[in-house]
Amino acid sequence: MQALWMLAAAFFFATMAVCVKFASVHFNSAELVFYRGLLGMFFMWALARTRGVTLATRFPGMHMWRSLVGVISLGAWFYAIAHLPLATAMTLNYMSSVWIATFLVGGALLMGLLPARGGRAAREATGAGAERSAGPPQASSAPSGGSAVREATSVGATFSQGPLVLTVITGFIGVVMMLRPTIEQNQAFAGLIGLMSGLLAAFAYMQVMALARVGEPETRTVFYFAVGSAVAGGLGMLVAGVSDWHWKPALWLLPLGVLASLGQLCMTRAYSMAKTRSATLVVANLQYSGIVFGAIYSLVLFGDRIPLLGWAGMALIVASGIAATVLRARAAPGAPAEEH
Repeated sequence: MQALWMLAAAFFFATMAVCVKFASVHFNSAELVFYRGLLGMFFMWALARTRGVTLATRFPGMHMWRSLVGVISLGAWFYAIAHLPLATAMTLNYMSSVWIATFLVGGALLMGLLPARGGRAAREATGAGAERSAGPPQASSAPSGGSAVREATSVGATFSQGPLVLTVITGFIGVVMMLRPTIEQNQAFAGLIGLMSGLLAAFAYMQVMALARVGEPETRTVFYFAVGSAVAGGLGMLVAGVSDWHWKPALWLLPLGVLASLGQLCMTRAYSMAKTRSATLVVANLQYSGIVFGAIYSLVLFGDRIPLLGWAGMALIVASGIAATVLRARAAPGAPAEEH
């Protein structure tokens, strides 16, 4: 059942992207973020009242940081949707799992190297003190057992990340393959913005997990993100301006907040129903069905023509994202849970 909830979430998110694509012809990204947040805010407020969830929070700073990062990611994604084929924009945003794997690899390598450096410095300092106190230098002795273990741990941490490193490299090869046709069509800037949306989505995801770890209900987290979207979108409209209002294109704005909130709630339900590790991995990997839905919409509704190289790049990104999800669960079962 949890798999069906995740498939529903992916469908809602892809359908929301379709609404963004149509609405972006008449409205700028700041307006889309504003209306998405405003409608989502009222929807989540009504849902919270129905469920008896209070909206008061003890962690306003965490919600502000999550909203800041999430809103920038959302605006970048909306911009990419407006200027790229829908399937391409969807795939770049789903790069967040590969970015998280990149963070884990970098963190593991850094934490593996720091003890070794610290141990080496301590040995040098200890050796110098011993020489001053004992007089003539003595023959050097073998490294202590603790420092040897630290150095072995450092090397082991480096090599143990090999599969994750390979996954990250594969994902970025897929990005190059997918964006190469895009760059040839003078859409390089939009491609970079889409890639940035996936990077920032990874940061936002880690903050969402941090909020869940301190006990914040999902309804409250989604509500405050909607509030942040409305505020940031309104400020952006002061800079980017306001488009002329026409009722027919404005109808595409109505589903934005509702579909986004439904997608978020379905995703939350899917994870909450996954009681085992294998079920959680299945749910996490089914999120990539959103790329499939996006590709179908892209072909059927917009007639986008993506070269074979682009489709191959999408397949690599999906494969690397699934692999990164599995490897991340094995290497760091609790990640991403810490606040960064």
